[in-house]
Amino acid sequence: MGDNTNVLSDSRSPLLPDRREQSDFFVCDIFDAAPKADMASMEHPIFSVSTKPDLKERRYENGQHWVAIKPSSEGLATVHDRDILIYCISQIMAAINDGREVSQVVRFKAYDLLQATNRGTDGRGYQQIRAALSRLHGTRIETNITTNDLEVLDSFSLIDRFRIVQVTREGRMLDLEVKLSDWVFNAIRANEVLTINRDYFRLRKPLERRIYEIARKHCGSQKSWRIGLEKLQNKVGSSSTLKEFRRLIRNIVEQDQMYEHLPDYAIRLEDEKDMVQFTRRGDLGKGKGQGVLPLNGMASVPQLKGDTMQEARGVAPGWDVYFLEQEWRSWIKEPPKFPDKAFLGFCRQWFAKKGRP
Repeated sequence: MGDNTNVLSDSRSPLLPDRREQSDFFVCDIFDAAPKADMASMEHPIFSVSTKPDLKERRYENGQHWVAIKPSSEGLATVHDRDILIYCISQIMAAINDGREVSQVVRFKAYDLLQATNRGTDGRGYQQIRAALSRLHGTRIETNITTNDLEVLDSFSLIDRFRIVQVTREGRMLDLEVKLSDWVFNAIRANEVLTINRDYFRLRKPLERRIYEIARKHCGSQKSWRIGLEKLQNKVGSSSTLKEFRRLIRNIVEQDQMYEHLPDYAIRLEDEKDMVQFTRRGDLGKGKGQGVLPLNGMASVPQLKGDTMQEARGVAPGWDVYFLEQEWRSWIKEPPKFPDKAFLGFCRQWFAKKGRP
């Protein structure tokens, strides 16, 4: 018999072809995806606002809905850990809006995540990702909150698993894979998400981030929204005493009056009634707003009316109107004479071109 071991030609790879279907995972590669968060965890205190490991179990009830959160030995997933989910949700929604196939398993570059969420790209930033993934996987949730009309009554983690695909010689992770929980992925498929301001990632304090999430979910495009201080504390998930929570909120209010640093919404505290009020920046009529809402360096256009946003939902059914507003503001070159009509015309053209998401 002759020698069957032929020398490989230069054009032939020594590796077998990758026969995995690419649909097995979704690659995050959309640089300018609008940040988005799922509405269920914006409404309920899923994430800890503590700056120390939070090992306390909690249960939150709102009407017929309830959620129980149980930490791992490393503590509850934090508001800052949530950045990973926001990044994945944002990428998937952008791909869906672009007509691409998506998957419950997402692959992304650790560096891209750090950049998109305004984190440092030094060794500490990579260590924070690894710790965040562990807490997201270890935090267990039991709830009857529905996503995409599915009521989940069993226990699950925020992410089913994670995998570090590549590591540099210096020990830094390059590629990561995360499998989102059914609960989170169901929310994405049902479009139960909201666009958030990119300046969310610039907020230093976990409590400020949580406050913004609640304002974005409940105030939305309304001129203002009020909530009792004690009820706000429950929504935040703070374990402080009411007296201490009042002090923390007062500090945020005072800083916001000085710097207007909270994105999109101003916050005020009515001490005599223990009520907290959120007001949209464009509806303040003073300060930076002056009735105009600039978004992330996009064209400054007078604040759209609440009725306009409601009408936009009708002309572009299924789409997140706040995502469309961001797309519109980045598309226009100069403020239109009739912004509300111009925005609705944009929504009609968008829907005619892309249909339902």
